[in-house]
Amino acid sequence: MDVDGVLTDGRIYFVPGPNSEMVETKGFDSQDGIALHWLAWKGIPSGVISGRDSPATTERARQAKMKYVYQGHIEKIPILEEIMADAGVDRSQVAYIGDDLTDLVVMRRVGFSIATANARPEVKAAADYVTTTPGGAGAVREAIEVILRAQGFWQEILDKYEAT
Repeated sequence: MDVDGVLTDGRIYFVPGPNSEMVETKGFDSQDGIALHWLAWKGIPSGVISGRDSPATTERARQAKMKYVYQGHIEKIPILEEIMADAGVDRSQVAYIGDDLTDLVVMRRVGFSIATANARPEVKAAADYVTTTPGGAGAVREAIEVILRAQGFWQEILDKYEAT
């Protein structure tokens, strides 16, 4: 998945750090985080390909048990190919969620493309699925629930939390 506008609402905050240097921070949705854990529990690796390099993203990826973390890559196709080779999957077995034009090239090369509710109109038009929630507000959680349902894992998640 992309990061800014998908895992976050796209806002980037610069605040003074302890030594008065500016530090970047962003907000991440907690429900996206637990859903990313569910993917890991079910053996479905997740990851990010972002054009920006951010320590906040690195920490979020660590906490959410993401296997693939690529930052500072505007050209995302070589990264997608590297991830597919490492995972031993073909494009039909990959889902990708994005929100902006830089995500379109990846979305056109995967089996299930997802756009966030706040995505650019061109991205929504190309997506197999458009979330009802925007990035940074549960869009990743929504997409993961769709995937877990399709894989037959959703009932197990509900049972784990006695939600049935």
